[in-house]
Amino acid sequence: MVGDDVGTWKVGRRRAIYRSRWVDLSLVQVEAPNAERWEHHVVHLSRVAVALITNDRDEVLMLWRYRFATDAWGYELPGGIIDGDEESAATAAREAGEECGWLPTGEPEHLISFEPIPGMVTSEMDVYHWRGAERIGEPTDTEEAGTVEWVSLKRATKLAKERKLLGSGTLVALLYFLASRAEG
Repeated sequence: MVGDDVGTWKVGRRRAIYRSRWVDLSLVQVEAPNAERWEHHVVHLSRVAVALITNDRDEVLMLWRYRFATDAWGYELPGGIIDGDEESAATAAREAGEECGWLPTGEPEHLISFEPIPGMVTSEMDVYHWRGAERIGEPTDTEEAGTVEWVSLKRATKLAKERKLLGSGTLVALLYFLASRAEG
């Protein structure tokens, strides 16, 4: 059989288990393509916007920071949850200013949107690229504290292999950016 309906799951009643500003955990009645039925957990996270900012020295603006959930230090691109009706690109730019003290300049280029774990988590991520930024001062988001650094793009694949790029937003954004540059 070939077609869009092959492998489609039937989705039934959704039951909320836990809700907060950041996460919504539900159990959803499902029927898999093999006709097995059960309640499957689904985690809904807010939509996120990520800023990939490069400069004329072929560097990318990043934060070196600690993440307690994975007990890991590494590099991240600035980004965050989209507030209300805010445009995704505006969120990415605002987060870069708040987290790094650098505001992107020029028009953003939408690079890619993706879902990082579509089997059990919803959290659409939008990635935007800017070619340049202006220093506006010290970072103002003290919750997202880290060391701000312009990192050579030549190091990106090595950092990925060493597990020093934290999170799918950073990994997908940088690897997609590098792959698209190689193609074009």
